[in-house]
Amino acid sequence: MRRPIIGLTTLLVLVTGGLAGCSGEEPQDTVVAFLNGWKSGDLSKVGFVTADGGKISSADVLTGIKDFYGDLKDQPLAVSVAGDPKTTGDIATTPIDLKWTLPGNVSWEYKSSVQMTKRSGDGWQVIWEPAVLHPTLERGEKFRLRRVAAERGTILDASGKALIGPQKVVTIGVSPEKIKDLKSLSGSLTAAFKRVGVDVDVAGLEERVGKADPGAFLELVTLRRSDYDKIRDAVRPLPGTVFREETRQLAPTRVFARALLGTVDPATKEDLDKRPEELTAGDQVGHGGLQGKYDPVLRGTPGLSVVVSAEAADESVQDEPVFTAKPVAGKSIKITLDTATQNAADQALVAEKQPSSMVALRISDGAVLAVANGPDAGGVNTALTGQVPPGSTYKMVSAYGLLASAKVTADSTVNCPKTVTVDGRTFKNSHDEELGKVPFHVDFAKSCNTAFAGLAPKLGAEGLASASSALGIGGGWNIGIDAYTGKVSDGATGPELAAATFGQGSTAVSPISMAAATAAVAKGGFQPPKLVLDPAPAAAGTTAALDPNAVTALRSMMREVVTGGTGTALKSVPGKPVYGKTGTAEFAEGSDATHSWFIGYQGDVAFAVMVQKGGAGAEAAVPIVKRFLTTLNK
Repeated sequence: MRRPIIGLTTLLVLVTGGLAGCSGEEPQDTVVAFLNGWKSGDLSKVGFVTADGGKISSADVLTGIKDFYGDLKDQPLAVSVAGDPKTTGDIATTPIDLKWTLPGNVSWEYKSSVQMTKRSGDGWQVIWEPAVLHPTLERGEKFRLRRVAAERGTILDASGKALIGPQKVVTIGVSPEKIKDLKSLSGSLTAAFKRVGVDVDVAGLEERVGKADPGAFLELVTLRRSDYDKIRDAVRPLPGTVFREETRQLAPTRVFARALLGTVDPATKEDLDKRPEELTAGDQVGHGGLQGKYDPVLRGTPGLSVVVSAEAADESVQDEPVFTAKPVAGKSIKITLDTATQNAADQALVAEKQPSSMVALRISDGAVLAVANGPDAGGVNTALTGQVPPGSTYKMVSAYGLLASAKVTADSTVNCPKTVTVDGRTFKNSHDEELGKVPFHVDFAKSCNTAFAGLAPKLGAEGLASASSALGIGGGWNIGIDAYTGKVSDGATGPELAAATFGQGSTAVSPISMAAATAAVAKGGFQPPKLVLDPAPAAAGTTAALDPNAVTALRSMMREVVTGGTGTALKSVPGKPVYGKTGTAEFAEGSDATHSWFIGYQGDVAFAVMVQKGGAGAEAAVPIVKRFLTTLNK
């Protein structure tokens, strides 16, 4: 209970001049001297008495002022006289203005007053009391700053529906004082976490327990309530486990575009060290993906509250707000992601144990519909930022260049020998295949490397670069978050050009760059992919038309890949006809390991799948595409 302020007119005890310092002839002189001394830190020219008439030195007054500052001790304060003194007998009251500049350049202005007495017979003296600093301030209290969190913006789909929403979670941890058998506990927890597909490293738990306080909460993992409920009966009875329930802003599922969206978590020490003026302990901060990149936009501007704080004998704290700068809510960002397509992509990758990535685009407008990565959905966003060789999927690009320049037609006879040697370097086909002299569309459907290596001189380095640019590879498009658009081989030597023509050599791409190139063939013109709609990114890219005869022929060739070539496993997929190209990409000299690729389209959806060390395109990438399209067409 806050005590009543003692009436100053009851002042009875007078202070001797020896302790009180100098005094002014007029109350205005005394208050000006007091404020000047307050600003300079030297109150020796002012006399003081306490509200109850006690003696107090100018040094003690200065110390008292600084004690009351509390969290405002380093904040600039301006004080000034706000009017003439009003005198009633031996008591004079002068209004003053106070203006604090708070963190974030927030201004807090209010009025107070200085009361003086001349009952001592030694001129006017200031009656010192906490209320001089603020009308509600009392002994034992301090100013404290309290942060007022802003409402965080969310991530919306193109229709304005939130992709992120409140989800109940349970944080599972251990408490050292409750553990009976750490080795047994670690094994039981590891087994339980694997049941819900979560890999938690408990190898360092023994060291953490040894360093922690007995009653500490050592966090292990935070699970969605639905996942926690699956293992609740297994982890709850374990001696040593402790639990904390919360609500967090999360995506629909644990894997839903996780690398793209990122997460929102309490600020880490690294966050606080990097942004000390912006963040404080306990703030929620975006990490990775869109949450990280757009954190300043989404997080908004926190508010600030000044409270008069009193700590009781039992260490409880009572706060009374005296000023609040309201927070500014964060702004939501809008993206093109489609929930059904994203779920289909995520589900398609679940069964693949090797690192895999998938991007799906809407052909008609370039909208990114899905960005998926597995098996660790929250790892590196290879779907957008990977830089890997495209393998035979790049035959789509080379074929476009050859067709557009009329160097060949789909029906031109192009030899497909078992091997071909270019300036001393020998190239071969998968499984040493030899087709002989067949139409170019057959070379494409069966993915003959030697046929494309033989056509490399006709295409030329300039032709390869031109075709790549026409399909957006290496272009300057911007989707609003980091994405690798690709880099094309310079084809400077005969062997390098031959290799680059069928997707080897120094050419590097990402799944999104190949999905965009595929969409260009399906559409008949390059449409820069787009992901973030609001705030719209600068330099989003420009559209460009393709040669209509070349893309017509190329589409027919991509359909043949599925009906009679290397992608026949997709022939029976439900829905509209599937067009595509498989790819097997060597990435390390002297190694037989290869990345598995498939690029293609169905209806208005273009896609690219890449499985690291997945083998041939038909072995890993094609089954993923089959699962994706089957789910999407249900």
